[in-house]
Amino acid sequence: MSESYKNRIGNLIRDARKHRGLTQHQLADLLGTSQSAVNRIEKGHQNMSLEMLARIGAALDSEIVAVGAGPTHLRVTGPTTLSGEIDVKTSKNAGVALLCASLLNRGRTTLRKVARIEEVNRLLEVLNSLGVQTRWLNDDNDLEIVPPRELDLTDIDETAARRTRSIIMFLGPLLHRVDTFELPYAGGCDLGTRTVEPHMAALRPFGLEVKATDGSYHAQVNRAIEPVRPIVLTERGDTVTENALMAAALHPGVTVIRNASSNYMVQDLCFYLQRLGVTVEGIGTTTLSVTGLADIDVDVDYAPSEDPIEAMSLVAAAIVTKSEITIRRVPIEFMEIELALLEEMGLQYDRSEEYVALNGHTRLVDITTKPSELHAPLDKIHPMPFPGLNIDNLPFFAVIAAVAEGQTLLHDWVYENRAIYLTDLNKLGAKVKLLDPHRVMIEGPTSFSGTELVCPPALRPAVVILLAMLASKGTSVLRSTYVIHRGYEDLAERLNQLGASIETFRDI
Repeated sequence: MSESYKNRIGNLIRDARKHRGLTQHQLADLLGTSQSAVNRIEKGHQNMSLEMLARIGAALDSEIVAVGAGPTHLRVTGPTTLSGEIDVKTSKNAGVALLCASLLNRGRTTLRKVARIEEVNRLLEVLNSLGVQTRWLNDDNDLEIVPPRELDLTDIDETAARRTRSIIMFLGPLLHRVDTFELPYAGGCDLGTRTVEPHMAALRPFGLEVKATDGSYHAQVNRAIEPVRPIVLTERGDTVTENALMAAALHPGVTVIRNASSNYMVQDLCFYLQRLGVTVEGIGTTTLSVTGLADIDVDVDYAPSEDPIEAMSLVAAAIVTKSEITIRRVPIEFMEIELALLEEMGLQYDRSEEYVALNGHTRLVDITTKPSELHAPLDKIHPMPFPGLNIDNLPFFAVIAAVAEGQTLLHDWVYENRAIYLTDLNKLGAKVKLLDPHRVMIEGPTSFSGTELVCPPALRPAVVILLAMLASKGTSVLRSTYVIHRGYEDLAERLNQLGASIETFRDI
């Protein structure tokens, strides 16, 4: 180990020790060594084995000095021209919903080709802490989930739960399993004030009451209360609809949900509930009728469909790098508006005949992009609930608009402040003007040039920055990319297979 590395590691260890409020002597006791040895380590005067580094990391509860566990960064060399073929992976949001829904079933659930992402990993940690057995079956990412007869919520993994927003979707399935329970507050993307209240409006008819205090949701269920009329959702939210569906699945009787989301992950959840024996009518519409069961105990096998947001990411990568690539297994019914808008802007592409996803329902196509000169659309670009332009696809139009001729207005009316993150494109040479917390004006075309940036805390804007770096002259560095791993599996490696030059590295 070189002197400079030993000095840097020593400094990291000293800082982590002070952060924990330990003296050198106390750390030495934890490690079973002498205070003078700790002093030498911190001054960079001591050779260390990987085992010693790992023990120090564990003693200090510090990812910084745990071997290989520090933040990951990406080094991107551009500009890039991509070529080749790539398959769209299965939907992150469907996978997350299905993991939560597996709690409805007392039998074994096998999910096919699950997105192996950090959000899924965190949920698996939470499920395991409740006594659920989960195991990856093979390299295809097939996942087996076997719940215990009785769930134990006393030892819920708080750390994992706080690192995912999806924990709120445990409310729907758990309200049938336990009379009182607590869930740690959700973390995840920093997208402004998204409250628990819409979920409560959907779940109160099933007797659920939740008080939010000191970082936990305290839930109580009154079994005497049952839905007596249709549940009307005040916002057509995906996770709110999913929570209502899961609550309805174990309610014996008919539950009608109005103003329901008909988005891709909701449809996948509906198809899974049908496999469990629940009757769901109106899939793909805004009125769902659910005939639930008092008990569900079946062994089921289900394959969630492909991810339209990943498909859009790959289309955007092709557009900004002016590349011809073939993107296979695109869920076309959830991309039609986006593609129609891109055609208006001048994108040329070929598409195959339709075929059916493994879930037996979702329509797929293969798309081959052509290098195209784009111009700004005549009207502003704004998202709408399905079948409109997907809210999660809106940020990709920022980097697309940056390479198009003219001025494009993006209006993100759903999230406070997410539009602000898109102004990071300016550091790469774009002209993005923030008009208010919901709107940006983008002027193109742009000649991107490389720079060093820290990942914005929101998933899609982080990927937008990465895509702009592919088109940037020179070397760019994107720091602390955990947020990307939350939503994408091996994105850098898969872009490299298309010809990108992205290197993953860590600081020591």
